[in-house]
Amino acid sequence: MTFELEGDGCWLGRVWNPEVSGPSVVTVREGRVLDITSRAAPTVRDICEMEDPAEYVRGASGTDIGALDQIFAESSAWRPLAPIDLQAVKACGVTFAGSMVERVIEEKAAGDPSRAEAIRRRVGETIGNSLRNIAPGSAEAARIKEALIAEGLWSQYLEVGIGPDAEVFSKAQVLSSVGHLAEIGLHPVSRWNNPEPEVVLAVASTGRVIGATLGNDVNLRDVEGRSALLLSKAKDNNGSCAIGPMLRLFDGAFGIEDVRKAEVGLRVTGTDGFVLEGRSDMTLISRDPLDLVRQTVGPHHQYPDGLVLFLGTLFAPTEDRDAPGQGFTHKLGDVVEIRSERLGVLRNTVNLSTECPPWTFGPSHLMRNLARRALL
Repeated sequence: MTFELEGDGCWLGRVWNPEVSGPSVVTVREGRVLDITSRAAPTVRDICEMEDPAEYVRGASGTDIGALDQIFAESSAWRPLAPIDLQAVKACGVTFAGSMVERVIEEKAAGDPSRAEAIRRRVGETIGNSLRNIAPGSAEAARIKEALIAEGLWSQYLEVGIGPDAEVFSKAQVLSSVGHLAEIGLHPVSRWNNPEPEVVLAVASTGRVIGATLGNDVNLRDVEGRSALLLSKAKDNNGSCAIGPMLRLFDGAFGIEDVRKAEVGLRVTGTDGFVLEGRSDMTLISRDPLDLVRQTVGPHHQYPDGLVLFLGTLFAPTEDRDAPGQGFTHKLGDVVEIRSERLGVLRNTVNLSTECPPWTFGPSHLMRNLARRALL
């Protein structure tokens, strides 16, 4: 299958370099992948902290390592990595009205998918589409909150969905995210789970957004539904965070307005012949992406190596896969494709976290590897 990225984009990523047993920083020019790792910028983090990352990447000298569709292929020894390295990995939850309602259903069902449909009908009858155009933290949102409390339907998820404060949590450890074509992991205790296709912003330590990519915020609905205090067990497991295929840096051809207008498509193809398709329309997000960034980084919280921020998703699958009323859940071997016209395609295959390749290359390993290569 031919792998393509929009030709006028300024792309920044990483691949595993088998010649040095470590990562190389790469870009794409005219369909060719160039290794631009240098002592001046040995990491993606270093480039993201520059005054103009796109200008640097466009002018950086590099070594041609092959055609894009060869390097970003299943058989490549130069396997694609998540296009970030030392940045913190943060995520926003409950940023769309549709997925917000599904979080309420998870909570009310206490993680039991068999109870979800009846609760979904009741919540729909009470809430309907009344939340779609509500400004979080507004007086109107406060009035709806009071009405929902009176109906016995108030939830902690509605609090972060329409209240003044966004939900921002740590999705994964530094360097633990997997990239395009990697296996993504489900904790073996989960029986109700789903992909979450999202736009992911790259943010410098100053709080300036410098680019965007795609991500899969793999979610265990039954675990989080039992208790929101189990969020880390539901979200942060081996292989549970996929980012890629590459960062598209902001420049004259692509910027935050393109993020605000982006449509993210999803396709899940099972070995059983099951196909699920969905989409997440960024024009329907309840909080502006830059507001989410401001709530994450600033005088109240610093990230000296920058961060990436998952923006949340509208997509929450309810289609029955097996028995009626059981909804959707993953099966091992599912191929998950997340795509957006201007950000490319992120493709991964579902496995158990315990069966995915273990995460063994952390920050200390990266520093030692770069030192051996005389890049520090």
